[in-house]
Amino acid sequence: MKKHTILAIVLLSAISLAFGQKGSISMEMINEMHKDFNTDKENIMRMNAISNNSIKEIALSRSNLSGVEHHFKYKVDVSGITDQQKSGRCWLFTSLNVIRPKVIEKYDLSEFVFSQNHLFFWDQFEKANLFLENIIQHADEDLDSRYNQWLLKSPIGDGGVWNSFTNLVTKYGLVPQSIMPETHNSKNTAYMRRLLRRKIREFALELRNMHNEGAKPKAIEKRKVEMMGIVYKMLALNLGEPPQNFEYRFVNKEEELGERKNYTPQEFAKTILPDINYDNYVMLMNDPTRAYHKLYEIDNDRNVMEGMNWKYINLPNDELKQYAVTSIKGNDAMYASCDVGKQLNNDIGLLDPANYNYESAYGIKFNMDKKARILTRESGSSHGMALIAVDVDAQEEPVKWQFENSWGSKSGHNGYLSFTDKWFNEYMFRVVIHKKYLPEKVLKILEQKPTMLPPWDPMFKADE
Repeated sequence: MKKHTILAIVLLSAISLAFGQKGSISMEMINEMHKDFNTDKENIMRMNAISNNSIKEIALSRSNLSGVEHHFKYKVDVSGITDQQKSGRCWLFTSLNVIRPKVIEKYDLSEFVFSQNHLFFWDQFEKANLFLENIIQHADEDLDSRYNQWLLKSPIGDGGVWNSFTNLVTKYGLVPQSIMPETHNSKNTAYMRRLLRRKIREFALELRNMHNEGAKPKAIEKRKVEMMGIVYKMLALNLGEPPQNFEYRFVNKEEELGERKNYTPQEFAKTILPDINYDNYVMLMNDPTRAYHKLYEIDNDRNVMEGMNWKYINLPNDELKQYAVTSIKGNDAMYASCDVGKQLNNDIGLLDPANYNYESAYGIKFNMDKKARILTRESGSSHGMALIAVDVDAQEEPVKWQFENSWGSKSGHNGYLSFTDKWFNEYMFRVVIHKKYLPEKVLKILEQKPTMLPPWDPMFKADE
């Protein structure tokens, strides 16, 4: 037999074997799928409808468009809607929106807004420093180790959670928005972050090389500080420089002028809200993938080197709701975060599992519960907003809630999003509540030694 004939037989055998491998899809299987699809005539109708239209419009529940109202029995006194623009700073806007009503009430103001840009500058600065410190600490590991790959995948971002905010306020204070207003790049952060990431990844390799070549720790630290000077320069060029001190006076609703005073950002924060102790705020989460009534901490999940990690108490939804209602009745807004993209009808400002009936549109079932969605990364917290209102039935049980959002006043219902209690069960993940609204049995959990969780866990994506 000739060589080329033998080669042809071998190749044909290999091709046949490849197509016959276990797990592969055969043409017979595809033909059967084609037959099944065309046997059900409703599939043709669905294909024509869905392929020619937005699936959300096809699945939109008409019944959920009628009778929608945004009134609540209990609501925190809030004023004004903020807009994070094209940035992932929802956590920062939300945290400031939680404390903003206290300033408005104290000084009898018609409105007031903190500078988000001020804290954003220091957030990016501190995250860059934390990243470089982590690179130094893990320099003995291979570059492709899981920890180093986690670090390098996203060395700096503009997302965060409540502890990110408290770390910043504790160290850098607060300033009014008029003192350090927004810039083009604070409102449009993508390109700035891209260039920052490029530079600090470059710095990471340099620091690893210094370590591997036997440089002394003091020399590495000195070089890192020089690198941080470059980071400061890049941030200042994009965001402006944060004030070291400034003059400011309040003007109340009657246009009466307060005394003009000189402040540092730290002094301003302590002066306007002297009674706030951020250690008195507790993050509560509903994570059905883990045991309830336990304390958890996420390793290295912070933005300031010496700051606090993300720490939370895991509780069932009914307990979260109970304490949230108490906080709202006490006129205290709460930092909260959720999977905002799920079942959101932004045109009417409503989040409800019944908004879109995808099962009817496709003629198939979607069977995952909240736990399964978390484990498969189908769902997780994606956005932070201030939880400000609740409506209840005759038995004082919650039926719907409301967020103060940071997408501007033209989004949702005049800037607010209402959501049903059923949506709370499925897509709400965390709230931050003052200790005074929590019972002793919950506060006792804070005395536990926290279970440490890895920073790449699917549940711990920063709010954006």
